[in-house]
Amino acid sequence: MLEASQDPRIKLLTYAELEEVKGYVGNFEVKIRKKARLIDETRCTGCGLCIERCPTFTSSEWDLGLGQRKAVYKPFPQAIPNVPVIDSEVCGHFTTGLCSVCEKICPVGAVDWNQRDEVIEERFGALVVATGFELFDPSLYGEYGAGRIKDVITGLHFERMVNPSGPTGGHLVRPSDFTEPRRVVFIQCVGSRDAERGVPYCSGICCMYTAKQVILLKEHIPEAEAVVFYMDIRAPAKGYEEFIRRAQEEYGAIYIRGRVGRIYEEDGKLIVQGTDTLSGQALELEADLVVLATGVVAPQEGDRIGQLLALARDDYGFFTELHPKLAPVETMSSGIYLAGCCQGPKDIPASVAQGSAAAGKVMALFSKDELESDPQVAQVKDLRCIGCFKCRDVCPYGAIEEKETPWKKMVARVVETVCGGCGLCTATCPTGAIQLQNFTDNQLLGEVESLCLGWRRESAA
Repeated sequence: MLEASQDPRIKLLTYAELEEVKGYVGNFEVKIRKKARLIDETRCTGCGLCIERCPTFTSSEWDLGLGQRKAVYKPFPQAIPNVPVIDSEVCGHFTTGLCSVCEKICPVGAVDWNQRDEVIEERFGALVVATGFELFDPSLYGEYGAGRIKDVITGLHFERMVNPSGPTGGHLVRPSDFTEPRRVVFIQCVGSRDAERGVPYCSGICCMYTAKQVILLKEHIPEAEAVVFYMDIRAPAKGYEEFIRRAQEEYGAIYIRGRVGRIYEEDGKLIVQGTDTLSGQALELEADLVVLATGVVAPQEGDRIGQLLALARDDYGFFTELHPKLAPVETMSSGIYLAGCCQGPKDIPASVAQGSAAAGKVMALFSKDELESDPQVAQVKDLRCIGCFKCRDVCPYGAIEEKETPWKKMVARVVETVCGGCGLCTATCPTGAIQLQNFTDNQLLGEVESLCLGWRRESAA
């Protein structure tokens, strides 16, 4: 991240969101809303005095509610750029009108209460979509008590606690009383491989991050006991199987193939009731902490991004590629590529590989002076076009534009580099003004006529 921020050829627009996208490959016109930080990035030195002196606290989104942050804050300690944001919804300057501590303490005068959102317009030749993923909401499994029982946490809560810059300073504790747990139960496939209440697919990363957390647990608290309930171990990538064996053999993790049916509290302990599916034996374990390995789901932001970029999505909300084997990072919209978990669950090596592939596609695109279009694209006969633009309404690629003719008439125009040659426009046009190259009505009728003549000759013979 630091290298990217210091590269003169890379422009980072943080604390911003996509607002509008027009155009096509090589000529995307993009509007980006850069939100008001209320701090001047050009002046701020990142000294942190404003954060230190701010008197207002609120729950930290980054720490998933395990800790608190100030009204002036950085999203996480290693955030790039090293410039904080003022949360206007909780800041005393906006809620009561009485607090301006950060403005008074700032040695360079970077606090700007009058700063407003800025809409930036830029042109791009290609776009890479890397919107990531979200985690399944474990509260939908009421029998696990997530959100209701304090000591039932998710794997991401676990990660935040063992992080040295996290809410507990890197110490793994029970959220209820901040004591070290002695027995931790890990439950895998929470929300994954469950078509009824979750998602039917395997999230792909849960087996591995659970094994990693087992090792971290034993390194932080050597005397702690780790018990893992799993459906199936899925670790096919290079080195993954050995990593899980290491968690079992070197760190003493107990793996039980089974399902947990209920978790409840009793005398300060968590009671985990489940079944060993190999032996059929019912199990009841006492635990100090339960960690749920929640599955990967598509981000809610995908709806809006998909509409802006005209991207297709599958039944689960992930963006779909042009072809799973021949074009795994390309989309139906030429010049728009996919990278990472926006396309589906992936681990880090797969995400890195796909990011490299998307970058390679962009470089290959820019290496040509002119874009090569498919020979099977639509063409418009201006004299026939009546300007109804029904073709534009049905085009799934957004390849139809308006064009003014020399005789001041608005007609349809096909952007050849965007057209996918599907033929929907040809079938929709009421006047036959738009035709596919090499598949015009006359050519198709000629083929049918030649077939009929051949049949007649054969019948006569």
